Amino acid sequence: MIRALCAAGAALAAVGFVRPAAAQENPFANGKSLTVLIGFGPGGGYDLWGRVVARHMGRRLPGNPSGVPQNMPGAGSYNAANHIYNVAPKDGTVMGIIARDAPMGPLTGQKGPRFDPLKVSWIGTPTKETNVCIGFHTAKVKKVEDLFANEIILGDIGAATGTHTYPKALSSILGLKFKLIAGFSSSAEVFLAMERGEVDGICESLDSVHGKKPDWIPKKIVNVLFQGGAAPNPEIKDVPFILDLAKTDEQRQSIRFLYAGQAIGRPFLAPPDMPPARLKMLRDAFNATMKDAEFIAETKRLNLELDPETGEQLEATIRQIYATPKEIVERVSELIK
Repeated sequence: MIRALCAAGAALAAVGFVRPAAAQENPFANGKSLTVLIGFGPGGGYDLWGRVVARHMGRRLPGNPSGVPQNMPGAGSYNAANHIYNVAPKDGTVMGIIARDAPMGPLTGQKGPRFDPLKVSWIGTPTKETNVCIGFHTAKVKKVEDLFANEIILGDIGAATGTHTYPKALSSILGLKFKLIAGFSSSAEVFLAMERGEVDGICESLDSVHGKKPDWIPKKIVNVLFQGGAAPNPEIKDVPFILDLAKTDEQRQSIRFLYAGQAIGRPFLAPPDMPPARLKMLRDAFNATMKDAEFIAETKRLNLELDPETGEQLEATIRQIYATPKEIVERVSELIK
């Protein structure tokens, strides 16, 4: 009888240990939500992407948790990146979206980043991008050639963003004349400032311009001065490609590295050192969301260009960027400080 009772007790103890372990396989088992941190204020392109992914991704996770977007603006999304890397739980309940150029911050010696992009858990990006520098129709600058003689005043939403790094570096590389006005938390704020006549323009992603101001380019409310990215965008084939303005190999190398972040797109990330099963859970859910009919339909309604890459592809892109020759990195790093 004693042996039987001991065996029964051991069996119950084993069951007691099995249940918590099984529950731990689903981090949302206790009613937790998926928190999606957005490294910018409301209204901008990152905010739009963060919210639309949050709305749909929960359906692809175990337990169908709600996706809760949470804005964490500041320092060009470094605040959000640092929080995710150093503070957020590693159980799969928190992920976020940061600036496409933020992963290059530690490489180029920017002030503010406290994370290692080579250790981050990259979840994926819903798109690859083209950056355009636009000027309001009332601005003196009408085309890129005007920038060699006339200054344009641009809105700047943070050191880790293209609104800051591209014009700042191009001023030195090509001699284009930009004046940056900082203090904006999103491109939506800059667009409003353009309408009020407080700034002349912005260097921003093409899909962000389409998404928030779909009539601006077709109706010539703004002039697209030039485009930059991995390659010219056929949608705006008549707009000058910034690399074509380079006159020396040094200029071309610097511009290619400067715009390397366009291949990063709108990167979603999670904390480092996650259990492999949790990382796979998030990546699989993200990949499934990118193919989800309802998600695709909403991106079309929002004028968002869907061109996704997986977390593995995004990680490979970032590792390739970090393999850039040191002299090129140092050259561009000095220009964007």
